[in-house]
Amino acid sequence: MNSTVGFADNELLNLLAEGKEFAFTEIYNRYWKRLVALAYSYTKDKYAAEEIVQEVFFSLWNRKGTLKIETLSSYLATAIKFSVFKSVYTRNRQAQIIEGIAKTVMADLPEDLVHAKFLEEYVNGIVEQLPEKCRQVYKYSRQQGLSAQEIAVEMDIAEKTVEAHLTKALKVLRLNLKEIMLLIIFLKHH
Repeated sequence: MNSTVGFADNELLNLLAEGKEFAFTEIYNRYWKRLVALAYSYTKDKYAAEEIVQEVFFSLWNRKGTLKIETLSSYLATAIKFSVFKSVYTRNRQAQIIEGIAKTVMADLPEDLVHAKFLEEYVNGIVEQLPEKCRQVYKYSRQQGLSAQEIAVEMDIAEKTVEAHLTKALKVLRLNLKEIMLLIIFLKHH
C-alpha cells in the first residue's frame, strides 16, 4: 500500500495523471469534507452538495491525464462553484420548461390527463438530473424493464452497484414527487 500522507498536492496531481488510484483516493480524502461544506454553503442541501462534489471528483478522475492544474484547492473550489451554477441553471430551466408544458397542455386536455402529462415530464426532468450511471440504471430498469442482473451485464458493473444506483434514483424521485404531489392536490382543488 502506498503512503500518501507526505505528498504535496502537486505530487499527487502528477501521480494522478499517471493513473495512480491511491493518489486520487488521497485527494478525495483530503478535500471531500471541505468541498461538501463549500457546495452546501451555496445549495443549502446536503444531498445536492454531496452529488455536486461527487461529480467534480468523477470529472477529475475521467480527465486526469489531460488536466493542467496549478493549484489543486483552487481548481476544486472553482469546479464546485461552476457545478453549483450549472445545477441551479438546469433546475431553473427545467422549471421553465415544465411551466411551459403545463400551460400548453392545460389548455387542450382534460384535467386528469394534464396532471398525468405534467407528472411524466416532471419525472423525466428529475431522471435527467441524476448522475450518469444512476440515470442509466434507472432507464434500463424502469423504461426497458431489465433486471438488476441484466443491467449489471449491460453496464459491466456489479449487481450490488446496480441496486445501489437504483435505490438512489428512487430515493431522489420519491423526495421530489412528494413536493409535486402536494402541488397537484392543491391545483385539483382550486
